Amino acid sequence: MSARRLDQLLSSLGYCSRSEVKHLLREERVLVDGAPARNPAQKVNPDAVRLDGEPLDHPEGLYVLFHKPLGYVCSHRDSPNIYRFFPERWLLRKPAISTVGRLDKDTSGILLLTDDGLLLHRLTSPKYHLPRVYDVTLAEPLRGDEAQVIGSGTLMLEDDDKPCLPAQWQPTGARVGRLTLHEGRYHQVRRMFAALGNHVSALHRSAFGPLTLGELAPGEYRDLRDDELALLNGGHAP
Repeated sequence: MSARRLDQLLSSLGYCSRSEVKHLLREERVLVDGAPARNPAQKVNPDAVRLDGEPLDHPEGLYVLFHKPLGYVCSHRDSPNIYRFFPERWLLRKPAISTVGRLDKDTSGILLLTDDGLLLHRLTSPKYHLPRVYDVTLAEPLRGDEAQVIGSGTLMLEDDDKPCLPAQWQPTGARVGRLTLHEGRYHQVRRMFAALGNHVSALHRSAFGPLTLGELAPGEYRDLRDDELALLNGGHAP
């Protein structure tokens, strides 16, 4: 990791504004290589910095896998939103943490968050057909031809001018099944079943590309591992 100005580093990680770094230094709360830092303009390696005795929080970037609970939105501006589950400092980072796509208030499941703009662009690009797997519960019994229609690549959604890409539907009961999508349109799962004359009564995203929730409970999160990041980056570390 390349050296950066101390004041720029601390402000970009959400600890304080650049002007407030001087106060931290006067109080000797910042150590560099074990010695109190004196100069806000000092070039430092982030790994060498300690604030209040602790290493800096994710200086290399945030890459988080989150189990989104029901009842929360992904917007920074609306409430209640998912960001209450994370350290407040993360919202002050530059750039701030953002979700890779969104899950609506009534959808639970796997959600990725990052402050890496390049990865965010890659994973949300229409050219990057990363599979997304949803567990779907429907209000009405299945009619029997859903898998054929969904897999045909001809299903049109209301107000869209292009049909959905072929997707895979695996029914597991009279009103339940698993849907694998390769694109991410607005409220796509709900709109697809509305186009088929049904209504989604419960929706949970169980996988995002190669990633699953594992043992994460609703509201819990963890850092992505290096191998998981490499898979999302096409086999290369970020």
